[in-house]
Amino acid sequence: MIIMEKYLSVSALTRYIKTKFDKDPYLTEVYIKGELSNFKRHSSGHLYFALKDNDGVISCMMFKRDAAQLTFSPKEGDSVLITGRVSVYEGRGNYQLYATDIRLDGIGVLYERLEALKKKYFEKGYFNVENKKQLPKYPEHIAVLTASTGAAVQDIRTTLSSRYPLAEVTYISTIVQGEAAKDDIVNNLNTADQLGADVIIVGRGGGSIEDLWAFNEEGVVEAIYACNTPVISAVGHETDTTLSDLVADHRAPTPTAAAVMATPDSRELLVGLKQVDITMLRTMNQRIKRNNERLNYLSSYYIFKNPYMLIEQKMQKLDDFEHRMKLASFSLINQNKMNFHFISNKIDAQKLNTKLKYQYEQIHSMQNVMKRTLSYKLSNYHQQLKHQIALLSSLSPAETLLRGYAIVRSEDEIIKSVYDVKEHDYVNIQLNDGRIKAEVKHINK
Repeated sequence: MIIMEKYLSVSALTRYIKTKFDKDPYLTEVYIKGELSNFKRHSSGHLYFALKDNDGVISCMMFKRDAAQLTFSPKEGDSVLITGRVSVYEGRGNYQLYATDIRLDGIGVLYERLEALKKKYFEKGYFNVENKKQLPKYPEHIAVLTASTGAAVQDIRTTLSSRYPLAEVTYISTIVQGEAAKDDIVNNLNTADQLGADVIIVGRGGGSIEDLWAFNEEGVVEAIYACNTPVISAVGHETDTTLSDLVADHRAPTPTAAAVMATPDSRELLVGLKQVDITMLRTMNQRIKRNNERLNYLSSYYIFKNPYMLIEQKMQKLDDFEHRMKLASFSLINQNKMNFHFISNKIDAQKLNTKLKYQYEQIHSMQNVMKRTLSYKLSNYHQQLKHQIALLSSLSPAETLLRGYAIVRSEDEIIKSVYDVKEHDYVNIQLNDGRIKAEVKHINK
């Protein structure tokens, strides 16, 4: 006979097992790590997912009240650290982990922090293009912050010395990895900014996010942003991007590229200078040629062979004007005298004295006016004459010779170019006080 009291219901057994789980001190608070799988966010706000590793998997859930406290958004594939308790869900009779806290594991924590800092400084405008400083075209002093040994400093040193050896370079040995790196980078940035350098290069070789983390620290980001000197960041390789790269005025993919970015190529500068030298020489020769042609033209003009011809007409006109002024004054005086005699015959003796005095004053006044006018005219003509003489003298070939220049001729032909003579030709050199006959020994072209 079967005794029915020995058999439990499914729900009773499930409740019993759940009670065992809930009272077990090792299961009421567990710490477990793994990878999120089958992650779902229910419309209720609860999270449902599985946590797995290479050898096993466990069902998990997190209630809405705990999910609201998370500092990141979990997603499929995240490596996480979970705190929670293990219990049984009576509805299905399976055990599961009830998570109360989820955190990213290891590198995930760093990426979470990196994104938070990136958002913070983006909102503060640290990455804005308008805050970036331009690099000087020809730096005289470059400060380099990197480790004193390693490939980075050697690459920078080699590139700077080959491209632009004119610049003074100050190498500041800097810790670029580890706990002490942040403070050392900040202190050395402040030192470099006070050196009066034209540009600062800060960087290191490649590495993991942990190796490069010092260049994501808030103190380093703010020190770069506060620099008055333009900063080039060259941290890691091209695929590595740190907050220092984003806040710096310029970002180079490698330390070598930073050295190239900071300097012009001296070989290109030499080519440019040579071209400028050629252009200036060509321009100067063209000007000399034009001036020589103008000088020869003026020297051959008949009026400059006898510059007084220009003023002879002026001098004659001046004499003629002076003569006419004198005639006019004499004519006016004679006319006034005739008028005086004519009037004096018509007036009585009493009015004669008054009229005579008036006429005398009129004549005297007119004479003064005429004298002043004549003096002014004569002075003006003399000034014009002096100006013309001075102008002609400055253009005269004789005056040019007095200033130390010479006119070189070959058989009475003025020599205008080195191509007008050849070696061993004889030339005549006209100076201010005589001539010299010379032989052409050598021609520089």
